[in-house]
Amino acid sequence: MIPFSDEELFPVVEKSLEKVKPMLALDGGGMQLLAVKNGRVFVQLQGACNGCSSSGQTLKYGIERHLRIDIHPEIEVINIAPGMESELERYE
Repeated sequence: MIPFSDEELFPVVEKSLEKVKPMLALDGGGMQLLAVKNGRVFVQLQGACNGCSSSGQTLKYGIERHLRIDIHPEIEVINIAPGMESELERYE
């Protein structure tokens, strides 16, 4: 269990993700932080990352791994596809 509230995690996650964004930008991609709920980080991959066949690998072995090392080993990252923002309600 993550010992932080979602409100405490959001700015920390946001700051940590700023370190990953340049890596995504090198390949023409991007990412937006949508929410943090129950230790889950919801992002939206953008640009070339959206729909890329390697986006799953980027999400788990790039972004999620970085957050687990930087913040807490139980953080999970979930990509929400553009237009599917209403899916966030499922995770409450």
